[in-house]
Amino acid sequence: MEFDKLISKLEIALKEPLPGRLGQVTMAPVPVDEERFNQNIRSDYRKGAVLMLFYPDFHQQAFVPFIKRPVYPGVHSGQIAFPGGKMEASDADLSVTALRETEEEIGVDANKVQLLGKLSDLYIPPSNFMVSPFVGYTLEQPEFNPDPEEVLRIINCPVGTLLDKSLRKTGIVQGSGGYRLQAPYFDIESEMVWGATAMMLGEFTYLLERLDF
Repeated sequence: MEFDKLISKLEIALKEPLPGRLGQVTMAPVPVDEERFNQNIRSDYRKGAVLMLFYPDFHQQAFVPFIKRPVYPGVHSGQIAFPGGKMEASDADLSVTALRETEEEIGVDANKVQLLGKLSDLYIPPSNFMVSPFVGYTLEQPEFNPDPEEVLRIINCPVGTLLDKSLRKTGIVQGSGGYRLQAPYFDIESEMVWGATAMMLGEFTYLLERLDF
């Protein structure tokens, strides 16, 4: 997918009403945890943000980086995610959180990122986080410098790959606390991209599939 065309389309699309649950639920674990969409979500939820960052390769094709978390005693151990994290008191708003965390985790200079907007917020019950997925881009491929304590590896994925329906599968995944559940996932470089990240991608691809390329 051509980088320039993607960015110009997203600039328009992200100003329109978002698909929200319609897109998110396409990649939600089964059975769907309705707490994610319930208006009575816990009032003490924590705020966080991630960044869906697009950049062009040498051939001007659009790519997006994912990170693989190291294995650690925590809810998202070993999972594939977008760079991001919790909002700090010093962050002016959640867009600052997304940019700061991206710079800390994968070394992308926040000053070189142009934000286009954001997708729908998504509640993550296991960690009690309300996550805001921001969308941005850089005009050239970044020189990634991952923090080894936060990032095991970076997966650079062509955006066109996300629209390949053959890479959307369903399988048994290991959730936090050791429980197993059935969930749809994106099979990207032999990694299972599932859970909240897959649901954000569900909304993004739902939106993308309705744009005229």
